[in-house]
Amino acid sequence: MSLEESGSTWPNPRVMNYWLHFVRFLSTITWLLLMPAFLMVDAPPAAADDSHPALTFCCAVDNDLYTTLLRSGYRCRRFGTPAKAISKASPNTGVLLLADSYPDKRLVVDAEMLSRAAEKRLRLYVEYPDALPGQTAASPGAAVWERVVVSSTRLGNRLPKDRILMLPGCRFVPLPVGQPLLVLARVAGFDTAVYGLPKTAEPLLVEIPDRHMIVAAAGLSGFLRGRFSPNRDWTLVWQAILERLTPDHSKIHLEPAPKVRPAYQPADRLPKDAERQALRRSARWLRTSGLLLPESRVNEIERALLAGRSSVSMPNRKPAPGDGTHGILEGFSSTIEMDGSQEQLIALRADCCAEAAMVLALDAETSNHPDSGTAARNLLDYTFTTMQSGVRADHRHPAFGLIAWGAVAPAWEVANYGDDNARTILASLVASSSVGSDKWDAPILRALLANLRTTGALGFRGDRIDIPALERNGWRHYYDAQTVNYSPHFEAYLWACNLWAYRHTHYAPFLDRTKTAIRMTMDAYPAGWRWKDSMERARMLLPLAWLVRMEDTAEHRGWLHRIAVDLLKTQQSSGALREQYGGGGGHTRAPLSNEAYGIGEAPLVQREGDPVSDQLYTTGFALLGLHEAAAATGDRSYIDGENKLAEFLCRIQVRSARYPFVDGAWFRAFDDERWDYWGSAADIGWGPWNAETGWGAAWTSATLALRMKRTSVWELTSASRMADRFSSVAGEMAANAGEPYHR
Repeated sequence: MSLEESGSTWPNPRVMNYWLHFVRFLSTITWLLLMPAFLMVDAPPAAADDSHPALTFCCAVDNDLYTTLLRSGYRCRRFGTPAKAISKASPNTGVLLLADSYPDKRLVVDAEMLSRAAEKRLRLYVEYPDALPGQTAASPGAAVWERVVVSSTRLGNRLPKDRILMLPGCRFVPLPVGQPLLVLARVAGFDTAVYGLPKTAEPLLVEIPDRHMIVAAAGLSGFLRGRFSPNRDWTLVWQAILERLTPDHSKIHLEPAPKVRPAYQPADRLPKDAERQALRRSARWLRTSGLLLPESRVNEIERALLAGRSSVSMPNRKPAPGDGTHGILEGFSSTIEMDGSQEQLIALRADCCAEAAMVLALDAETSNHPDSGTAARNLLDYTFTTMQSGVRADHRHPAFGLIAWGAVAPAWEVANYGDDNARTILASLVASSSVGSDKWDAPILRALLANLRTTGALGFRGDRIDIPALERNGWRHYYDAQTVNYSPHFEAYLWACNLWAYRHTHYAPFLDRTKTAIRMTMDAYPAGWRWKDSMERARMLLPLAWLVRMEDTAEHRGWLHRIAVDLLKTQQSSGALREQYGGGGGHTRAPLSNEAYGIGEAPLVQREGDPVSDQLYTTGFALLGLHEAAAATGDRSYIDGENKLAEFLCRIQVRSARYPFVDGAWFRAFDDERWDYWGSAADIGWGPWNAETGWGAAWTSATLALRMKRTSVWELTSASRMADRFSSVAGEMAANAGEPYHR
């Protein structure tokens, strides 16, 4: 029977009325029960009640420290002036007077404010003061190579004495006498001042117990905007400061949101297209970071290069992006300013131009992005019309066919680095294959032959041969020399170029000299190598993989396996390849004293076991080498090592909405224990936060693209018709007898 047939109605108004009253009653009871819990979520630390917060701020509403406390679930009072903050603070609580205009404007705190604070038994934190009562005002100083060092045990066990932190772009003022908690000092070390503090250490954070005051010489509260590092350690510093300001030293737990961070955390599940995303972000970074030189900045950059400068500040206004016609700048220096910006490295390098072209060409091929394809072609045109011009375009000159280190500045124009030539050649081969053009075959072949004829009889070329030396000696002097240079960093990629060239031209000296050099180098491994670190092993993989392609023998496979196994011994569960400290000179010489910190090229590690990987010199080349080794042999260990390393590199790619000029880049250093960008900043030019348009980062992106395409460099470039040009180009080269050059 239906409800209509029974004569009843639904819903019944009387029943519904009872139900509504009952629901309201339950809602009221629920709210009364849950209200204390809601109140506790926003409760201020160590507060007696909601009307008396334990921490009072004088700062802007967007101050990093203040917003971090709010984000972490604490509720604090905030006022616009120091006097108001002191006046409104409850007795026996903490007051923080922050320098929002740091470093342009110092905080003014007068005697009357301090007297009033003392009457109320307030615990004060004051940063970047103009001058405290009884102290003479002095001009701020600027830190150059100084880093922050923990100088006391009073910051807790997790921040031990001599722990090193970084405060970029630091400007500081003299502090009153007190108990130093942090100091600024020029110290060597990865994260510990291994040689102790020098006598010239400058107080950065002091505690004045009789005044219940902590004073900072700089604007420490802008730690997110200023990109202080490591993130975790600065969080601990702030937790320790805040806990000392609360009445009963209540525990504070902060959850900051760094403005620059790795793409993924170690436990995050990677999306299926993580490698495609990484490639696209890398290509977008090259296109939009302001490093593709626009016509509007050509004169500015050329003037700076001719004046001997290596870097300039970022433009105040972002110009229209370049399209590769005028090249691409080297990247961003490791120097970070207080506003979070980084200086641009302005060298117009051949290797960076070609390697950036390679990434953009692969992006255009895999994502159909037209701007990437245009920029790739323009960069290749720029590379060979600019870097093979002048005497390098004169067939009578012994430098004919070589590729300049860089453009414009004389120091860049005269140098001919073998490795830079090699990476330019290899990247150009990949880029031209990706865009499907043989336009650059002739200049590439000239470069191959020019480097071969300046390589010695044993297959070693040496680090570099500059124009004046070539003119003085002639190219045959180097071709006949018995040069020996056990340094894969400088030699290995030219060997790979020679193996590739022999495959396509069958010109015997390419193979014969290379095999001699590789055999000698492997016979000398590892004791005889100039450097014995991860960088050298990573670079050796590529020629050994291609030697197996040329001659698949047990010996050649054994050489490859030995290097790969020794390199992969450093691989962590995260996939990171930690730097090995091999001793020796150059890139592997860690500072031997505090005074030696920052005076030359140096590694990211101070001693064996420091948990850092190097994305400039090692990991990108290791990824490429493992990829080519896996393609040549099918060895499971190479495949597994490559997969783990690729995943790690996808995870640590830079993400930043606040600073898009680094979003999609790879910084040089990464600490896989802290999961943060950190390393020894002893290198004079390429520190932990350096981001290059070429070098390892470019080969990371390129190898991710090759993995997506299920191919290798060897296979991708197999259809080259460069052999068709060999006779004509070899004829050009033969026109020069190799005698000293007379202008």
